[in-house]
Amino acid sequence: MRPWFLFLILFWCFVNISQAQLDESDSAKNQVRLVLNGNRQKGNVNMAMVRGRMDFLFRINPDFIFKTQNSLLYQEFFEKKVDRDFFSRNYLYFKPQNRFYPYAIGYVSTNFRRRIDHRYFAGIGVTWQMILTGLHSVKLSTNTIYESTVFDSQVFNFPEFDGKDNIRLWRQSIYLRGIHRVFEKKLTVFYDAFWQPHLLRSKNFRYQANIGLDFPVWKGFNLNANYLMTFENVVAEKVLQRDSIFSFGLSYQIKKL
Repeated sequence: MRPWFLFLILFWCFVNISQAQLDESDSAKNQVRLVLNGNRQKGNVNMAMVRGRMDFLFRINPDFIFKTQNSLLYQEFFEKKVDRDFFSRNYLYFKPQNRFYPYAIGYVSTNFRRRIDHRYFAGIGVTWQMILTGLHSVKLSTNTIYESTVFDSQVFNFPEFDGKDNIRLWRQSIYLRGIHRVFEKKLTVFYDAFWQPHLLRSKNFRYQANIGLDFPVWKGFNLNANYLMTFENVVAEKVLQRDSIFSFGLSYQIKKL
C-alpha cells in the first residue's frame, strides 16, 4: 500500500465524526462512534488491510435527527489491490421517540471486488419500535427506494442484464436492527439484517446480515468484533454472489446530552 493512501485513510478516519450503537431514539443529543482496525505483513506473505467506521448522530431539533454511517475498507495482497470500498448511509428521522416514525434515506457506495464503480439509492420509509427499554432495542423498518448502480462491466451472470453498465430500478426493503446491553451493561450485542427485492424482477435481489459485540474497556473505548455477510444475486461476470468479512479492533464512542 502506498504510504500516502494509508495516511489519507487514517486522516479520514479520525477527522470525520460514524453503526451499531448509535440509536436515533436515544435521549442523548449528539453521538459519535469511531472504529479503526488493520494489519500489515511483509515477507512470505505481503498484505495490508485498513478498515474504518465512523458514525455521527446529530439532533437538529426536538423532532428531527440526522444520522450518517460511513465506512472504508482497503486491502491488498502481494501488492495487488483486492478491496477499495467506501460506504455512506445517511438518514433523516422525524420524531424517532415515537413507536412509529418516518424517515428519509440516502446511500452512496463503491465496491472494487464486485466491480461496482458507484451505487446510490434514496427513498422514504417508516420504522416500528418493537422493543425499546433502557437495555434492549429492536426495530423493524420498511422503505421504498430508487437505485442506480454503475458497474465496471457489461456482462452479468444473468444474460438479460447484459449490454449496459448502469442498472436502475425500484426496490422495497425490509430491515431489522437490534441492540442488547447485557451482563450489567458490560457487553453490548448488536445486529442488523435487510432484504431488498426488485419490485418487478424477482432475480434482482440482495440481502445482508451483520452481528457484532462491544466490550467496554476504559472511558468510551471498547473492544469490538464484527461479522458481516452480503449476498447479491445479480453480479458482474466472474464475481461471486456472496461475500463475508470478520473484523475486530478498538472503537471509541461519545454521547453528549
